[in-house]
Amino acid sequence: MAGLTGSTTPRAALRGWGSLLPGLGGLLALASPASAEQAHDWELGMQPPATSVDRHLQAFHNEVQVIIILITIFVLGLLLYVMIRFHHSRHPVPTKTSHNPVVEIIWTIVPVLILVAIAVPSFKLLYYMGRAPKEVMTIKVTGHQWYWSYDYPKEKISFDSNSVADKDLKPGQPRLLTVDNPLVVPADTNIRVLVTSTDVIHSFFIPAFGVQEYAVIGRENHAWFNVLRPGTYYGECNQICGINHSKMTIEAVALSKPAFQKWLVMAKKQYAANAPGNDNPQPGALLIAAARSGAAAAARTMLAGN
Repeated sequence: MAGLTGSTTPRAALRGWGSLLPGLGGLLALASPASAEQAHDWELGMQPPATSVDRHLQAFHNEVQVIIILITIFVLGLLLYVMIRFHHSRHPVPTKTSHNPVVEIIWTIVPVLILVAIAVPSFKLLYYMGRAPKEVMTIKVTGHQWYWSYDYPKEKISFDSNSVADKDLKPGQPRLLTVDNPLVVPADTNIRVLVTSTDVIHSFFIPAFGVQEYAVIGRENHAWFNVLRPGTYYGECNQICGINHSKMTIEAVALSKPAFQKWLVMAKKQYAANAPGNDNPQPGALLIAAARSGAAAAARTMLAGN
């Protein structure tokens, strides 16, 4: 660091700063894991994208960040120029200039062009996010105070998903993220999600999926995603909805297609009795809880075997 002070030549200074880059790169690598399925301490930036939707979102985010940084540097340069060029020591008598047509035209047209450059890809992204390409599977998500319900209409299964209490967590399960019955989906499949509520406004949010959709009573909002790789992904309700809002968590398990089909066979047997419109008598609460725990464990086991 001593070489960066005093009468250092520009080339020596560059060499000095270059010696810092490996350390900085190591810090960034530590702060932003290569494969993260949830937020981590000291993480910089967003979670790695798990869907094509989130890939497009992050690409657009990065493009806008570049524009923002360039504008910030430009405005900072103008401020420094004005502070130095028009300092009162150089101009004891202030100018009486009231306007400059050329400057005013420039500062009107340039921001408009920048906004257009941002608007065009943003409209394309909104269209892409709102239109599921050849959906293969539909899942209905219903928000309650304070848990989620998942309904697979074609598969005729339905179940509730509640956050696991701290005392019931197993080693390795993250607090305030683990649930008793995770949302299980097949990887590499277009999945349409219908989101609604039975009481107040909730928000179905899985960062790695690039999905955030409000759950509003009496209305069905929709989103879609296609999980690129098997894994466990976490999310939360991010619309304050009451005293247990922080415990309204989301755990999504993406399985390979063969593993999902195996899970589906088990889930149809265990969850079918709880599906809407089913005329079969409901089994006892303990039986339902045991069945759901079995299906949830099976999903996690199948994921571990992928």
